[in-house]
Amino acid sequence: MTAADLSWHGPGFPELRDGPPWVMEEMIEAQTRLAGPIAGAPGAEAIANAVLAAARAGEPIVVTGCGTSEHGALAVTALLDEALRAAGVSARPETRQSLDAALDPRAGGICIGISHDGTTRATILAQRAAHEAGAVTAMVGVRDDSPLAQASDHVMVTPLRDGSFCHTVAYTSAILAGAAVARHIAGGGAELGAPIAGALAQRPRIAELAAHIHGASRIIIAGLGADLVTARELHLKIEEGARIPSTALHLESLLHGHLAGCDGEATGLILFAADPRPGALRDLRLAGAASAASIVGIPTVAIGGATALGGLPGGVEQLVVPGTDGAELAGALLTGAVALQLLTLELAHLAGSNPDLIRREQQPYREAAAAAGNRADW
Repeated sequence: MTAADLSWHGPGFPELRDGPPWVMEEMIEAQTRLAGPIAGAPGAEAIANAVLAAARAGEPIVVTGCGTSEHGALAVTALLDEALRAAGVSARPETRQSLDAALDPRAGGICIGISHDGTTRATILAQRAAHEAGAVTAMVGVRDDSPLAQASDHVMVTPLRDGSFCHTVAYTSAILAGAAVARHIAGGGAELGAPIAGALAQRPRIAELAAHIHGASRIIIAGLGADLVTARELHLKIEEGARIPSTALHLESLLHGHLAGCDGEATGLILFAADPRPGALRDLRLAGAASAASIVGIPTVAIGGATALGGLPGGVEQLVVPGTDGAELAGALLTGAVALQLLTLELAHLAGSNPDLIRREQQPYREAAAAAGNRADW
């Protein structure tokens, strides 16, 4: 690559490296430092109070975002829902994709925008539309001077900016922020550094799982409850970082026709079962999915608790994550977050791809990103 070839690389891009370790790897490892600062971050209590006020008034509670931030919004919604139930408040928050929320805002209540840099155009539009519809607005992100922060009544700033376009810190920070808000609503909660450290310690085994499905031309990821959120984020990460087509499915949906589109070893299957709440019925369907995949000849890996994985057939490569059985929702989401990030990283290593640039080192993909995001009328 000549110097002229690098003229496109400027301050808006991640550090350009010739090979591993990628910036993404450093970001994953840095997440061990997030739990404490985010638990005590200013803004969490004010957002919690606004959520409670909306809930008690029977008004909407919306969490919105795009891409990784949409998946972070799904996690935050689940954490708020659990906290409101624990507080005895009969209100159900909802996740909305930012453009949907911008086009058709809910009236009143609160809208919480998740955006790491606070510059996502659709999320800014959603926040402005919510304000015009009478909602209190809040944001979670790394910049208190961002356009989204300026459009928000309450701001919760997370401490570490993601250095890779294949976002990891952004997702984990949103989960931790949601857990902090949820604690102000319901009280209690375990220390959340342990799930992150516990999953990081499993990297050698996760590398073996990646090798088991390496070579598949398509990967399906399935889960339910909190694990469906994890599956959706892994779907995005695999396509961004390892550049392998993938699909995220609800565990039950997997068994309703989708296997017909799978051709044995050309497809890989990843099952998540870190969320302990669904119980025996989930475990039964998990075993059914793994058995069905085995008959078709699909290489399968499963990540979760010992109880959930105990009924799986032979041939399924497993990672039993310590501390998952009996873990609270935030712990399950964080365990899944780090596991999916490490799995993506290892798949990128095997594929020989640079996950940090999500293919923007190639001119057509840079031009595609610019065509979608740099229009004067957007």
